[in-house]
Amino acid sequence: MTEEREILEWQQFGDACRELTQSVVDSGFEPDIVLSITRGGLLPAGVISYALDIKNVHIINVEFYTGVDERLPEPIFLPPLPATSYLAEQKILIVDDVADTGETLRMVRDFADRIALESRVAVLYEKPRSIIACDYVWKRTDRWISFPWSSQPPLVKRSAAVKD
Repeated sequence: MTEEREILEWQQFGDACRELTQSVVDSGFEPDIVLSITRGGLLPAGVISYALDIKNVHIINVEFYTGVDERLPEPIFLPPLPATSYLAEQKILIVDDVADTGETLRMVRDFADRIALESRVAVLYEKPRSIIACDYVWKRTDRWISFPWSSQPPLVKRSAAVKD
């Protein structure tokens, strides 16, 4: 990891989401559902769902990163998973903040592809090492990214253990 960081500010975030959504529109893809990967995908998914006028927004919770460039051996789903009956035979736009290694996105895309009519992936950032090529990308970078929602430490430190 390089010392330089990619800094995303709030105003730029809004513009980035709008541009990312425009690329979805321009492609002709008309999703029925926006599926947000939490936590990083929550805010982009909200903006994108408004811009696409889609109220059918679902979340899928995945844990992989435990700190700056620190991660579990592989991503894991955290409960509850979205009900597959809601996703079946739908066109799904999977949204996250970044495709870093791509492991999380691959796992979520594989999950969606088992039940959806079609799924595509939209991210604000894609890194060169990502194992999947995202369908929609606002910017490509190899730097660590400071997002406005996670650039400051938490006010409360919670246990790293996953709770059922």
